[in-house]
Amino acid sequence: MLADVVLTVSQSKRLIAKGVAAHPAVRRARQKGWLIIATGTTNGYIVEEVLGGPFDRYAYVTGHVVPPGFDSGTRLASQNIPDVILHDGERVTGMDRFQAARRLGPGDVFIKGANALNYEKKIAGVTIGDINGGTAGGIMGPIIGRRATLIIPIGLEKLVAHDILETARLLGQGEGTANRVHPLFPITGEIITEIEAFHLLHGVQARHVGSGGIFGAEGAVRLLLQGTSEQVEAALQLVEELHKEPPF
Repeated sequence: MLADVVLTVSQSKRLIAKGVAAHPAVRRARQKGWLIIATGTTNGYIVEEVLGGPFDRYAYVTGHVVPPGFDSGTRLASQNIPDVILHDGERVTGMDRFQAARRLGPGDVFIKGANALNYEKKIAGVTIGDINGGTAGGIMGPIIGRRATLIIPIGLEKLVAHDILETARLLGQGEGTANRVHPLFPITGEIITEIEAFHLLHGVQARHVGSGGIFGAEGAVRLLLQGTSEQVEAALQLVEELHKEPPF
């Protein structure tokens, strides 16, 4: 059975969050071990799905992109919520993501969003505004060295046309580069887009067939769902619920 669906950016974020929360590695780490959810817009939705309750997502945003002339301070919280870190199912306080990353081990999970995606190559890119490399610069070493799992939730709206590694090399050139040009940090891990989320939740295969729209559908993605009638019908019921998700 085939079905055609369209999801706005916020609806995709909610879908991806549900998929990440249902991921077997996340479910295991939620019960036993370390689960670290770094700040980010999509990650705010993930916190809601993992903790199973409302969460101030506007206080969980750090780096972000807004239209020219828009004052994000009118919408975002004046003070951020501390990093959401769970150990053996309990919320950990007095520890940030960098400290927690140095306690990870096999089976533990770190969740970090990204700004760019080469989907077929499974490479994501993180825009860096901090001269010390930001979150990516501080956590990739411990994650790799300690053999933890990095999950990268990212919407298909962030697909980019060029190779992320080549772009990162270009942006990394210091000489002749304006200060306003931010570096791009390539990262690899388990990438969860709308495609993986639909499969995790209902076993359907999703194919990205188009993007964009107007009247609030800017950045939206069109997906073709394929599976048994039971799988697709269940996915369509989920989509009906997702359509109630307001813009961020």
